[in-house]
Amino acid sequence: MLTRAEGAAGAGAAPEQSLLSDPALLASAPLLTPDLPSVGGRIKARPEDFLVEELPLYEPSGSGEHIYLMVEKRGVSTTQLVRWLARHFGVQPRAVGYAGMKDRHAVTRQLISIHTPGRTLEDFPALPDERLTVLWGQMHANKLRLGHLRGNRFSIKIREAAVGHVLTARRVLGLLEARGVPNFFGEQRFGVRQNNHVIGRFMTLGRFEDALGALLGPDQNFPQYSPEARALFAEGRFSEALDRLPFGCRPERAALVALARGRPAAHCLQAVDVMERRFWFSAFQSGVFNRVLRRRLSEGTWDRLVEGDLAYKHDNGAVFRVDRSVLEDPSTPARLSNMEISPSGPLWGTEVPRAEGAADRLETEALEASGVPMSALVRCASELGPMMSGTRRPLRVPLRDPRVEAGADEHGTYICCSFELPPGAFATVVMREIMKPTAFAPVAPLEDESPDAT
Repeated sequence: MLTRAEGAAGAGAAPEQSLLSDPALLASAPLLTPDLPSVGGRIKARPEDFLVEELPLYEPSGSGEHIYLMVEKRGVSTTQLVRWLARHFGVQPRAVGYAGMKDRHAVTRQLISIHTPGRTLEDFPALPDERLTVLWGQMHANKLRLGHLRGNRFSIKIREAAVGHVLTARRVLGLLEARGVPNFFGEQRFGVRQNNHVIGRFMTLGRFEDALGALLGPDQNFPQYSPEARALFAEGRFSEALDRLPFGCRPERAALVALARGRPAAHCLQAVDVMERRFWFSAFQSGVFNRVLRRRLSEGTWDRLVEGDLAYKHDNGAVFRVDRSVLEDPSTPARLSNMEISPSGPLWGTEVPRAEGAADRLETEALEASGVPMSALVRCASELGPMMSGTRRPLRVPLRDPRVEAGADEHGTYICCSFELPPGAFATVVMREIMKPTAFAPVAPLEDESPDAT
């Protein structure tokens, strides 16, 4: 059981550091375009300023047991959408498939599948929530799986920026189109308080009291989120903290219920839904990857191969080992220039192919710098299931069909940047190169959690 004293200690165990200096986070990463001017401004002033449209990998066949829906959602996270659709169609959440996670604070068009044997879309009523619009529906034989996307098309308006900076935005996007986008994980991966990787690290190490402290304790970086509930947790007053916590904070509430019942810290973390625990572990994986990429970017090897690398093939996601013969092959420079291949980095898990030589040492050092031994990582990944087996991720991704225009609407002037990225890439990484923010801007708050929620 987590005692009153342990609750206070755990709350302070998470690293209290500036978000701008955390090497796992995008805010501290070097820029590819530091010599180009800043456009400034801000994005996500309102959901309709950030439009995302999934580009499906294939079209549904018209027959089968799965309803495919192209849903336009506004101000709704993918996890919320899955819960709502499961309830609406009378199925378990695992019967709902999706190809990728989408930002809550945006308008997104996302493909979803629902397994409904013997029934079609016409057998169900219309979706009741005004934040959801079904653009089309069709039947298909298979469940939609993660990664079943050709890419995502973004249209993002920058507010509070001089429209004359449109030329600068075009120059930045032109350079990214030519060289590729550093494939950092963006702020969304690390959660509203930018510490999902911290929780994942403590969980991986088996430091469950510290994980609960990072999840539930006071946060000097984001003191506006549920301050009363977090202060009550630090005092060991778990039932009172639960009463002050917004209902949308599902992981926090699940852990607090177990704490209030006197359960040990490990059991309290286990009370959180396994999907959320996988998100935390994934955030830790992502943080280590970001460490690798920032080092390669600083060294100038993020877009070229070194001996021992595992090169990533952008057409099919396969990797191959880079030896001297590959480096001396006259076709290799052209393949790199054409974005056919790129160096890769690890998302550490149970079955990740390892680089060799200097590339492997750099990747291993990034994991060691996190303080997590490989044995602990493999153990935690195994406990969370085969989805956490790990993979290789390209250090850069192509940016396609960039367009920039200036405009005005009832909310004022804007610069609109449109482009296409492959699955898993973050548009906020692109916008950071254009806007060059000097301070960290938090992502949208959790469902039902606002700065004055408590």
